[in-house]
Amino acid sequence: ANQKGYDMVFIDTAGRLQIDEVLMEELEQIKEAVHPTEILLTVDAMIGQESVNVAETFNNKLDITGVILTKLDGDTRGGAALSIRYVTGKPIKFVGTGEKLDTIEPFYPDRMASRILGMGDVLTLIDKAQAAYDEKQAVELEKKMRQQTFTLDDYLGQLMQLKKMGNLEQLVGMMPGMNAKALKDAKVDEKVLVRTEAIIHSMTKKEREHPEIINASRKKRIAQGSGTSVEEVNKLLKQFDQMLKMMRQFTEMGKTRKGKKMLGRMKMPF
Repeated sequence: ANQKGYDMVFIDTAGRLQIDEVLMEELEQIKEAVHPTEILLTVDAMIGQESVNVAETFNNKLDITGVILTKLDGDTRGGAALSIRYVTGKPIKFVGTGEKLDTIEPFYPDRMASRILGMGDVLTLIDKAQAAYDEKQAVELEKKMRQQTFTLDDYLGQLMQLKKMGNLEQLVGMMPGMNAKALKDAKVDEKVLVRTEAIIHSMTKKEREHPEIINASRKKRIAQGSGTSVEEVNKLLKQFDQMLKMMRQFTEMGKTRKGKKMLGRMKMPF
């Protein structure tokens, strides 16, 4: 680090779920050698009481400065956070909700309390939506919807914004009342987005702008190009057509005084 001029260095030690005296000695030696400014313990939120025992032992040996709670994208609500904080007296600094770096998030006690009580995590859901939200694109999209010029390209753009927000099952889990059973019943299928993207990308520009021209032979070509079935292509086109009909209804409502008043209180669905 000194040779290359790095300001920050992370030392990632081997993971250990059980207490091992030899490995604990190794950690103490590393601490003595490098004098770290932060010692963060990564704890699996799904292993329950064992995570509390591990945290207590590590804190006694190393005097940790904080905890990273992982696997909060599963069914667990994160109750281990309370126990770990109590027995160590050290703060939970970050939580992990996935396998990638961008799924590490700051820890917010009030949001975790809502999650533990089964009230969802609406504030984090809003944060994710705002991060994926493009105001300029939203204004242009609203204009297209009012002028009824919304295309499959626009539809795909909205799906990509949804994809940017993260794991769909995780997003659903942030909604109030969505407990483990409700999540299981919801059967969120991430692959649907992937297949939809493949189908739309297999269309020509003209087909995306005018899906009404997509006949049986075109559907077959699109299905082959996207690695899907004609049935899936039909399903997507039907969903898109239903969306267009809904938009037309909103537009017609907006032409009446009562409709304008109602629409004025509403936000566009994207």
